Amino acid sequence: MAGREVILHTVGIVCEYNPFHNGHLYQLNETRRLFGADTVTVCVMSGDFVQRGEAAVFDKFARAEAACRCGADLVVELPLPWCLSSAEGFAFGSVSLLSALGCDTLSFGSESADTLALRSLAAFLSGKEAQDRIHALMDADETLSFARARQLAAAEALGDAAALLSNPNDILAVEYLKAIAKTGVGIEPLAIRREGVAHDSKREGEYPSAMRLRELLRGGGDISVHIPAPAMTVFTREIQAGRTPRRDLLETALLSRLYRLAPKDFDDLPDAGGGAGRRLYRALWMCGSMDEIVREGSGKRYTAARMRRMLYGAALGLCAEDTKTAPSYIRVLAASEKGRAQLASLRGKTPLPVLNKSGEIKRAGLQAQKVFRLGAEAHELYRLVCPSAGRCEPGEDWRKSTVIV
Repeated sequence: MAGREVILHTVGIVCEYNPFHNGHLYQLNETRRLFGADTVTVCVMSGDFVQRGEAAVFDKFARAEAACRCGADLVVELPLPWCLSSAEGFAFGSVSLLSALGCDTLSFGSESADTLALRSLAAFLSGKEAQDRIHALMDADETLSFARARQLAAAEALGDAAALLSNPNDILAVEYLKAIAKTGVGIEPLAIRREGVAHDSKREGEYPSAMRLRELLRGGGDISVHIPAPAMTVFTREIQAGRTPRRDLLETALLSRLYRLAPKDFDDLPDAGGGAGRRLYRALWMCGSMDEIVREGSGKRYTAARMRRMLYGAALGLCAEDTKTAPSYIRVLAASEKGRAQLASLRGKTPLPVLNKSGEIKRAGLQAQKVFRLGAEAHELYRLVCPSAGRCEPGEDWRKSTVIV
């Protein structure tokens, strides 16, 4: 009797790993439990600055290494413009890279793990009917936020499924599904039920949120019980070397850049529509700190998260044109032997240049070089605001090669 055919899967994960913790390890292990130990896990990870509009607690190379030491096979960088984009842009850039890397499945955390309901929401919200209804609701009530109008429109069309739009991970899951449909890639969704406390919750628990762990880290607390040992080894090394950003130094550096910008620079930012860019520029000159600027600039129509992303984007030189298309290169941050084999299998098949050494970007197109330069300059700023005891030599991002685990 012939043996059962074994289908090998390449599963993508979109992540920030800020920092990598036991909940992330659970997702990796659960994905392999469902698909088999030979599954190749490919992670698209934010770089030094993340989607909520802040610096990561450890730099992109350390976080990528930690992930690979805990079982990820390949970690590639989501370029800066998509890191600081809306959930829609973040998902689009990430899914585009996963497709180019040969992934057949996208594994994501979800409060509901209700793939059918998530698919229904994604299909509805991708259509013109939904967009027209959302705008009509917002026109009728000037105090209504986009998020609330979106949920009301979905409730009218789909009933109880709209309640999922109150869950942060489910919202992002819907954006992943929209991106899969938009790009036409053959990637199947795999919803892993999120374990532990709510996303961005400050409560303790078996799986505390990454926000809570960041809070503990910045206060000098011990997070080791919540971090897999191989990752904690990497993070301890970074802490002892002084390679963690100081928020006060970062704020001074960002403000010094922001004060040099003109109103048009804010109007040209991603997500600056509806007067948001000009509103943020006015807030900049009314306030003395990043938090105050965000509070002054936000409101019913303009969320604090959107304003913070835009502030960081302005300071780091982003413009809306940067995210009009998908990322145009694959920058490998860290890889296991299995991950390197996956890259070798894609040679000549992937539509994008694969960078194992940063200098290889010079062979890519001008737009790819521009985007890479933005990330390299952001990394330079990140390193300058770390209280490292060692000398900060410029140009690190241009010299770095893939970390092999």
